[in-house]
Amino acid sequence: MFSNMTVLDLVEGIKQQKFTAEEVVKYYISVAEQKKDNNAVIEVFADALDRAKEIDLKIAKGEQVGKLAGVPVALSDNILVKGKYSSSASNFLSTFLSPYSATVVEKLLSEDAVIFARTNMDEFSMGVTTENSIYGATKNAVNPSLVAGGSNGGAVVAVASGICPVAIASDAEGNMRQPASFNGVVAIKPTAGTVSRYGTMASSMEQIAPITKTIEDNEYVLKAIAGKDFHDATTINNSFAKVDKVAKVGLVKEAMALAKDNKEFNDAINTLKSKGVEFVEVEIPHFDKALACYYVVSSAEATSNLAKFDGIKSSKRSKDITDLESVYILSRSEGFGLEAKRRVMMGNFFLSKENYNIYFSKASKVIRIVAEEIEKVFESCDIMLLPTTLTEAFKIGERTDAVSQLKEGIFTVPASIAGIPSLTIPVLRRNNLPLGLQLCGAKCSEDLVYSTAKEFEKLLKEEK
Repeated sequence: MFSNMTVLDLVEGIKQQKFTAEEVVKYYISVAEQKKDNNAVIEVFADALDRAKEIDLKIAKGEQVGKLAGVPVALSDNILVKGKYSSSASNFLSTFLSPYSATVVEKLLSEDAVIFARTNMDEFSMGVTTENSIYGATKNAVNPSLVAGGSNGGAVVAVASGICPVAIASDAEGNMRQPASFNGVVAIKPTAGTVSRYGTMASSMEQIAPITKTIEDNEYVLKAIAGKDFHDATTINNSFAKVDKVAKVGLVKEAMALAKDNKEFNDAINTLKSKGVEFVEVEIPHFDKALACYYVVSSAEATSNLAKFDGIKSSKRSKDITDLESVYILSRSEGFGLEAKRRVMMGNFFLSKENYNIYFSKASKVIRIVAEEIEKVFESCDIMLLPTTLTEAFKIGERTDAVSQLKEGIFTVPASIAGIPSLTIPVLRRNNLPLGLQLCGAKCSEDLVYSTAKEFEKLLKEEK
C-alpha cells in the first residue's frame, strides 16, 4: 500500500486519517527485514513504533502536527540521536551512545517525523563505495553485485530499495550525489550552511541534506530541516531565492571535455536543446585541479579531526596495551580502517613542515580560485549542467586502488568547494543502470535548481 507513496502522500494520508503513522512504520519495519541482505540499515530503532503511536494520538486529539507527521526517516550513522548508538561505521565508536541529538534530529522531531533507523556508511565518510565500513559493504539497490556508492550508500540504498521514504545524510565530495546516481534516487548538497551540522560527525565541507525518490519530496524535506542554528556558526538563513524562469543553462567547457564519451549525458543535452532549452558554454579554468586540491585539504582536516581518537578518552582502547605508547599505536591501528588510515597518513604528509607550503598552502589557494571561478560562471548562466558520475555503478571489490576511487568525485567536488547547491536526479540510464544528471546553481538558488530539475525531468521523460 505504501511502497509507491511519496513523502507528501504519506503526510497527507496520516493527517487526514486515511491510515495511521503506526501502520506506515510497521510497513517499513517489515520492508527493512525483507531487505536486510543489502546491508543498508545497521539498526531499526526499537522505539519507532512508540513514536508513531504518539503522533497518531496527537491527530486523534485534533492537535496540530508537523510537516513530516508520521514519516519514517533514516539517518546516516554519523548523525547523533540521544540515547542511540552512533558509530560513523568505525571500530573506535562501535559502542558509543550519544548524550544528545543533532540539531537536524531535533528539527525532524519538531515536525513530528519518526526517527526510524541508522544506515551504513564508509567509516567517517571516507570512501566512495560504502565498502569501508565495520558493518561490511552495502549492496546496490538495483543490482546487489554492484557497489552502492559512497560514502553514504546505506542511506541512499535504504530509500532506493523502499526501506524508508526519506533519509538524511551528509555530502562533501559527492557522498550522497554519487550513490544517488548509482541507485536512481534524488539527492542534494545544499548551499553551505543551509542545514546545521551540529551533532553530526561531518567535516567542514560536508552539508546535511535529504535523499528521496522524488524532486518534490526532496525540496519539501530540505525546507523542513533548514535554518540558522545557535550551535553552528556556519549556518545561514537560506532565502531560497526565487527566479521565474531559467534563461540560460551553462555547459562547463572543461567538464564537457571529460564527458565527451558520455553518450547518455550528451543525448540528454541534445534532447533539451530540441525542446527549446538555451545552453551557453562557460569556463572554469581550474576545474580539473579541484579534485586533487580538495583531497589535499580534506585529508589535512581528517588528520586534525581524527586526532582525538587515540584510545585515551574519546574512543575505544586496545585490549593489548602494555604502556602509554602502545595505547596510541595499538588503539589507532585497531580502531581505524584502511581508508581512514590512508587519509590520516596523507594529511600528516601534507601538513608536515617540509610539505605544508608545497601542497596544503597551494591547494588551499587553488580551492579559493575555483570557488571564485564558479561564482563568476553565474554571471553568464542561471544553472550549470554536469554529469554526476564518470560511470554507472561497478562491481563490489572491483576498484580497490585509491586513485580510481577518488576520481569518482571529479564532477561533484567543485560544487562543494564553491558552497553552491547541487542536485542529482535519476533521468539517465546506461547498461540498464541508473545514471544521474547534476544541476548546480548560485548560492541560495535551491528553488531555481529544483524547478529546473522538475522541468528537465518532464522534458526528458517526454522524449522516452
